[in-house]
Order: sequence, then C-alpha cells, then structure tokens
Amino acid sequence: MQNSIQVQEILKPANWEQVSLNLLAKMISEFMYEEIIQPDVIEDTESCTVYQLVLKESERGQEVRYQFEGKKRLMDSYRINPETIHCLRNGEWEKGNKPIQFILDIQQTVGMKPLTTAHLIKEYNNTLLADAHILQSKQKQSVEELIDMDYGELEGEMEGHPWITYNKGRIGFDYQDYLSYSPEQKQQVKLSWVAVHKDYATFHSVSTLDCKSLIQAELGNETFEYFMEMLKGKELETSNYLFMPIHEWQWNNIIIQYFPEDIAQQRIIPLGEGEDDYLPQQSIRTFVNTSDKGKHHVKLPMSILNTLVYRGLPGERTVVAPLITEYIHSIRDQDTFLRDECRLILPGEVASVNYDHPYYSKLLGAPYQCLEMLGSIWRESIYSFLDEGEQPITLASLLYVDNTGKPFVSALIEKSGLSVDEWIKKLFSVTLPPLLHYLYKYGTVFSPHGQNTVLVLENYVPSRLAMKDFVDDVNVSEEPLPELQHLPEELKPILRSEGAEGLCQFIFTGLFVCHFRYLTGILETYNHYEEERFWRLLRETIIAYQSRFPELTERFHLFDLLKPSYTKLCLNRNRMIDYGYEDDDDRPHASEFGKVQNPLHLVSIKEKVKS
Repeated sequence: MQNSIQVQEILKPANWEQVSLNLLAKMISEFMYEEIIQPDVIEDTESCTVYQLVLKESERGQEVRYQFEGKKRLMDSYRINPETIHCLRNGEWEKGNKPIQFILDIQQTVGMKPLTTAHLIKEYNNTLLADAHILQSKQKQSVEELIDMDYGELEGEMEGHPWITYNKGRIGFDYQDYLSYSPEQKQQVKLSWVAVHKDYATFHSVSTLDCKSLIQAELGNETFEYFMEMLKGKELETSNYLFMPIHEWQWNNIIIQYFPEDIAQQRIIPLGEGEDDYLPQQSIRTFVNTSDKGKHHVKLPMSILNTLVYRGLPGERTVVAPLITEYIHSIRDQDTFLRDECRLILPGEVASVNYDHPYYSKLLGAPYQCLEMLGSIWRESIYSFLDEGEQPITLASLLYVDNTGKPFVSALIEKSGLSVDEWIKKLFSVTLPPLLHYLYKYGTVFSPHGQNTVLVLENYVPSRLAMKDFVDDVNVSEEPLPELQHLPEELKPILRSEGAEGLCQFIFTGLFVCHFRYLTGILETYNHYEEERFWRLLRETIIAYQSRFPELTERFHLFDLLKPSYTKLCLNRNRMIDYGYEDDDDRPHASEFGKVQNPLHLVSIKEKVKS
C-alpha cells in the first residue's frame, strides 16, 4: 500500500483532533460572517459572548445544538474560541470537534443540496488532510526561522485561503499528486514541454519580446536545439511549431484524454522535460524558477477544482495577457507618482501561448473549464526588480502564525526595531497609495488579496509594493472616465467593467475583508494592538492620499471607500448554497448577501462622539 506509513504518521489522533477543531472554529466564524448560520446569544459578558445554534431536528426527531464562546469584532466578524465548542446530541453534551458532522448537522437548516454536501465532504476531508501535513511541519519550526526565508519558499509555508473554509479541496488530485505537487510539500518539479502547431496555437507577447528569444532563454540553447532536432527527426517543419511548457499532471490527466486527436495528428508533440527546477506557489499553477531566479515565473493550467474555480487558463484572457500588461505598465510609466514616488513594481505577464480545444471551442455554452485546458503565461520574475537589500514576501505571510501562537508579522516587527504602530503605518503607506491612485485617477483596479500582493521589505520594514496577476484580476470602471478612453479596443470585451461599488469591492473585499480583517485579529491577540486603532490609521492613510490629490475630489465621492457599508460578498455561501458544483459557461463569482459594516466609517463616528 503506497504511502501507508506516511499517512499513519501524519494522521495521528492528536493531529487530527487539532486540525478538526481549528477547522470547525473557522467554519463557525465564517458562516456567522456570511450569515449562513445565525446562532442566538445566551450570555453576554465584557470578555466574551456565549452563543447557541439550534438546528432543525433530524429524521429521528433528535435536536442538535452547538454552544460556544466568541467575541464580536469589527467588520461583522467573530473570534471563536475552539476549546469552548460543545454539541448536544442524543440528549448529551459532547466536545465539538467534528467539522464534517457539523456540515451534516446544518445541511437542512441552511438548505444545502445532498449533492453539494457530498462533494463538500470530500473537499473538507482533503483540506483536513493537508492541514494535518502542515501541522506536522509547523511543529518543527518557528516564525523566526521564516522571516529570512526566500520568497519562493515562503509561499510554501502558507496555509491556504484565510476565508474559504474548504481552501485545500483540490478535487482532481489523488494523494500521491498531493505529495508531489501541492505548494506546502515544497517539492521541486521540472516542467514538461510540448510542440504545438501554429495552425492551432497562438503566441502573444509585449512588443519588446519575440517568441524564439523567449523560448531559447527559458530552455537554454542546448535543450532548445535538442527539441528542434526531435521535430526534424519526425520529418516535421520546425517553423510550423511553437514550444510550450506544460505540467506533468495536466499531461497525464487532461491533455492525453482531451486532446488525443491532436496528438495523433501531430498537432501536439511531447518533447520531454526542461532542465530547470521550479517551486509551485500558492495558486498551485504558478511556478518560480529556482535554478535561475531571473527567469520568468510560469503560469500553467491545472484543471483541478480548488476554492471556487477550476485552475485553468481562460483562453481569451491568455491571448490578451501581454496587452493587459502593456496597458497597466503604460499607466505607471507615465505617472510620476506611481513611477518615482511609489516605485511600484508590476511583474508583467509578458508572453503567452494559447491552444483552443478543437471541439469544445465550437460548443456553445461549454463548461468554462473545458476552454481553459492548454496554454501558458510567462510572468516577469519578482527577483529581477529588486534593489540590493530588498526582500519580497507574499502579503499572505502576514497572517501566518506558528505552532506556539507567534505571528510572522510580529516577528518582523520585533526584528525591524519599530513599534507596532510605526510598522503598521509603514505597511499602509506602502500598500494603499498606488492602489488608490489606479482606482481614483484611472478607474482601474487589481485584486490585492494576499496572494497577488507582494510586500517588499528593507530591514524588515515595508518599503514598496509589487502587484501581479493582471490576466485574471484587472478590472475597469464602467463609468465613461476620460482616462479610460485610451483602453485598447481589444481589451474592452475582455476586461470586466464594474459600477462604482463593484470596482471598490476589489479593494474593500479583496484587501480589507480578505486580509486586514484577519490581520487585525492576529495583532490584537498577540500584540494587544487595538482593532479600532488599526482601522483608524488606515482611514488616515486614505484621507492623506485624498488631501494630496484634491483635483480628484469627484472621484473620491464616486469611488467611496469610506461609506457606512458595502454589499457583503460571500465565498463559502457561493459553494454551499448558491452555486454548488454546477458546470456553467462562466466562472462562479462571489455571492452577494446582506451588508457588511465598514470599519473605516465606524471609527470616524466614534471619533466624532469622543470629540
């Protein structure tokens, strides 16, 4: 039995109980935030609140109740104490530590379909298994050992999406795939390569880059010539083909099964592995070259279902990726604030190859994942932009907490010599101004969640910002802003255009809800740093930017980040209730349910009351 010894070592009873308890507490907290469950308050004290969740009676007529302690926080959030979770079942109270049973218990109450529940159980089990591996690893190291870790390796220490509860579901991976390809396993891989016929594949790049130069540089001259000789040995005209990297998992699980005719007709020709080693990043499908850090990062489709979507590459966006890069770069390069003051780093998606499926591409309404199976994107390496003494870290790392309860961010603050207050001010002064400038002046947004955002440190202090992943996450205003008149015609049908609130959601939800909501809790728990102080400093950073650019006053009202509330976007609700596991022709988007109170508004109200 393959891996049986390792499985038993990882799935020790104590490990399983710990990760189960942690996941259950996270589920309760996030389901309360999304109003999927609405437990009653049965006791409220200054230190905590006791909640009770009464669920619909089961078929046997037995009532199920969950009781736990928690603390209400800003942004309609809750900190749940895992050790206080108990469940009343069969008339007896027992310790609550079974997240899968919890899903079954709430199914009827929240209205989950049996099919959805069944698939969710699989995703939660996969997540728990990954969490058990992570816990085993965390027991061997502290945050002090991580703060000088290389960017590409640090990504492998992350624990998945902080909000989505089934964040390592990875449907499509078997256990050996998990051990070989998941980011937290930190297994270096070599990318495989195929030759694809130009009648079916297209190459696109920024104007300063050509196909042959790129591929030769990525492969090295020796491997490039070897692959050319392979084509000649098959009596094929080399000028008719492009070389493209693929992931071994995609080859074995998708390309062979979905493109057999293309292989038979020599439209796709396997060539073998490249020489370089790569590390998978948190997205699973993006790879950092560890043999030569100056070489491009490579983004490849891996058709597994993780979090909300299949991890493919949308064909139409892959084609225009370099054009999006040139557009985003052109804004920065002609704006002295972004270019010279912020010194904003924008690792561009500078080249791409797309190969449409010969039949699915003709199928009207085909499931979106069938149109995202074969392609590649080359992104500029973050290392190529760094000055001496600069250290890049993923923003997501600020949410990491080691096995002793010490946060990564707290270790950075200690090492920097700054106070928590001073360090947070630096964090805000680095991250907010460039994002606000793109929004207010150019009606353009990134998705600045923890994975897309790279924080560049100097002496452990935030120094400047890098934003990546334009192909999936750049969006523009639907308002007829004069600055958007220069948007290339080819991009207009591709880039999503949003109304004012929709555009602001990329910052409000992508950064404030999805990242700062958790960072405030970490700082409050470990550093006793007041949550309200955090949001007050963030508000002051936005006000300072607005004071700097009074000519944009109308835009500040149009894109109002300080208003009392926002539509609440929900990620767990989307899978559990609204979308399930449908196979539509478009990727699922976050569900909308209710309103979330904006802490930037609440702290201003409290300030007025005090004064």
